Amino acid sequence: MSVRIGTNPIAWSNDDLPALGGDTSLDTCLAEAREAGFVGIELGNKFPRNAVKLRPILAAHGLALISGWYSGALCERDAEAEMIALRPHLDVLKAMGCDVLIYAECAGTVHGRQSVPLSRRPVMPEGDWVPFAARLTALAEMTAAEGVALCVHHHMGTRIQTGAEIDRIMAMTGGAVKLLLDTGHATWGGADPAALARRHRARIGHVHCKDVRAAVMARANSDDWSFLDAVIAGVYTVPGDGMIDLSAVLRELPDYDGWLVVEAEQDPAKANPLQYAKLGYASVMAALRG
Repeated sequence: MSVRIGTNPIAWSNDDLPALGGDTSLDTCLAEAREAGFVGIELGNKFPRNAVKLRPILAAHGLALISGWYSGALCERDAEAEMIALRPHLDVLKAMGCDVLIYAECAGTVHGRQSVPLSRRPVMPEGDWVPFAARLTALAEMTAAEGVALCVHHHMGTRIQTGAEIDRIMAMTGGAVKLLLDTGHATWGGADPAALARRHRARIGHVHCKDVRAAVMARANSDDWSFLDAVIAGVYTVPGDGMIDLSAVLRELPDYDGWLVVEAEQDPAKANPLQYAKLGYASVMAALRG
């Protein structure tokens, strides 16, 4: 295993609910991320989407750009149209030296709608799987031709949430499609992240390391909360502060060569970002030793 350890700015400023961390500056986020030990960071809503502007900002803090989330709609348009929509994002990633792109299928998603419970998430109609998989493969082949691997992000509130849905999309797509393994979303989605790592290790192109607070997850499920209400209540935390055995996951990825990204959607007013960033970094280092 050859890895670098990075983070996501969502602990400082939340993309889905901008009120969380809305008053936290980008400079504070970057300075604290570096202080915690991280050497890279993913894009967030306060980052300039222009490489000429972004490069010196990250360089001043000794951070590389890892990648960035892209909200796709391949359930509603073909790969060529998606590539046109994706182009500005892809060009920024390429200019910043990134080799992975985070793709989440967001047509109809409820994860950003605080008033909508997760039980009302979109479920892929049976007849849509084949065309969706074909479009995703075609799009991934286009980005791979430009040196950037498309990593599909399973996520609560989207069409690819459960272990069965993850397995299905990986089985139906070509090798250009890589998997972003997110330990927190896998666990809340009812899957064992270590087992997912074992089954898909050859195609895992990116890893998000987050933890889950079991009691909050159970309450969110039983009371049918929205994704954002669960986030505010603290369903997610950094590795080492919840129920997931990260060492068991990493042992299933002996040949992984890429980033391990500490990520935890939390309310920064309740969970001090620097404190949790340091805990997450230390926990990933301990898991690697384990």
